[in-house]
Amino acid sequence: MDRFPYEPAAFTEAIAKHIKSTWRDRKVEVIDALKLLVDGRRMGLENLYRLVMQDAERAAEVVSAYFQKVFEGDLLATAALPLAVAKPRIMPRLQPESIFDSVDREQVAHIPFVNGTVIVFVIDLPDMTVSISTEQLVRWGLTTDELEEVARVNLGSYAPELNVQIMQSGDGGRAAVVSLRDGYDAARLLLTHLHERLAPELKGDFLVATPARDIFVAMSRGPGQFIDRIMGRIDEDYRRLPYPITRNLFYVTRDGVAGTAEAA
Repeated sequence: MDRFPYEPAAFTEAIAKHIKSTWRDRKVEVIDALKLLVDGRRMGLENLYRLVMQDAERAAEVVSAYFQKVFEGDLLATAALPLAVAKPRIMPRLQPESIFDSVDREQVAHIPFVNGTVIVFVIDLPDMTVSISTEQLVRWGLTTDELEEVARVNLGSYAPELNVQIMQSGDGGRAAVVSLRDGYDAARLLLTHLHERLAPELKGDFLVATPARDIFVAMSRGPGQFIDRIMGRIDEDYRRLPYPITRNLFYVTRDGVAGTAEAA
């Protein structure tokens, strides 16, 4: 199949057929629109759906590559990877709380964050990332706080020179955009020295938008019309892009990161 249906329910049925025909040993059941049960595991298709809609001409290739990585990642996730090998590759990611609609919260190593998000952790491999489970933490003898410390250090050294594009609007608003497209743009909200790096550019404490995994926009706290214009684009990105996180803004101060509602 070169193309997949646009309608979510039909798309889900088509994906189920694709898996059955490509990986014949997999047991697949449709639960609902954009929700499958694959070998007894709930699997959401929202991100895949958005990826396919963005690249409809290569739909079959996108779908096959997506599940190839998912199934390979499942095998690696159950492997007894030594901590010494994994440690320099452990990275943090921001995810919406809604991930637990299709994944058992107790099985995922994570830390609650603000704005209805959580910090999860992955092992960054050359061609894929593998989620870190609570079972893996037990094997390593680590706590989630220790895992977070390792992940934040690795994030800071992953691309140590934080290259940002600074933009200034005619009404005085300023924005700083990070766009490395390495899967960790949004996660750079967690950088230890983020305020120190961007506060001089944005004239003090600032706001950050992370509508999707590959989007990071920091902005000055005003003027209001400037924020409104950016928020219009942020809302569009949140509804359109794969791996959405949140349409809410984060408030970054020298003391840390808060949700904007909490800060208010």
